[in-house]
Amino acid sequence: MKRLLIVDDSAIIRRRIERAHGLEHYEVIGTAKDGREAVKMARTMQPDMITIDLTMPTMEGTVAIPLIAEICPDARILVVSALADKGTAIGALASGAQGFLCKPFTDEELAAALKELDQD
Repeated sequence: MKRLLIVDDSAIIRRRIERAHGLEHYEVIGTAKDGREAVKMARTMQPDMITIDLTMPTMEGTVAIPLIAEICPDARILVVSALADKGTAIGALASGAQGFLCKPFTDEELAAALKELDQD
């Protein structure tokens, strides 16, 4: 069972990911509403997988991703964002994320994106 940390400023998106079908191999170990919380939680919980939004208050995902990648070098980071332009995706991947999923997404798309990261 892989340990999953969910990071998004929207409670609706956090709950949607928590309840998504097809994630039976993932245990949600925590949720964070911004990058600052995510960094603290990553340090203490050492997740295997992380879903993270890019635009959040306090600390954006673009700032949190390299910090989390340094704290948890083996964790796989999936950006889940409404910012769908190619430059944003490339920037997120360059900063330490391994995958990018655009909002809105289906349960199947989320499960497939996490599974793909898990096999890398």
